Amino acid sequence: MPVTVDKDTCIGCGACVGVCPVSALSLDDEGKSSCDESVCITCLSCVGACPVSAISEK
Repeated sequence: MPVTVDKDTCIGCGACVGVCPVSALSLDDEGKSSCDESVCITCLSCVGACPVSAISEK
């Protein structure tokens, strides 16, 4: 299962984008993290990288 991003909690730091091995995460037009579920391999690297715990497994 892909990960989900809580847009209210996300601070747009991009830490998750940098650790994703398949580039499934990016910052959207609002500067918040967004996950492309068709690419996500659910490695959960982003979950550990997020300093505000805005990312979780669906």
